[in-house]
Amino acid sequence: MKYYSIGEFAELIGVTQQTLRNWDKVGKLKPSHIGKSGYRYYSQQQLQHYLGFFKGENPTQRKVVGYCRVSSNKQKDDLERQRKMTLKDK
Repeated sequence: MKYYSIGEFAELIGVTQQTLRNWDKVGKLKPSHIGKSGYRYYSQQQLQHYLGFFKGENPTQRKVVGYCRVSSNKQKDDLERQRKMTLKDK
């Protein structure tokens, strides 16, 4: 089985190493094992679970959050266009 260091795992799931340390502390996501050196290691199975790739899960049922933004009130039409494009991609 493949194992990832805390830095590799953090990059793969899009969080910081400190976030993983905090999750470990509160029990949200514990490392697969901790080496003799004290380094945390996460398994391929944990990666798959976190990313939602277990058999039977339908990836089309995952929620996607869109972010639309404009800098000024004059760009209000741009915001509406962005919102429509986001909804169209659903």
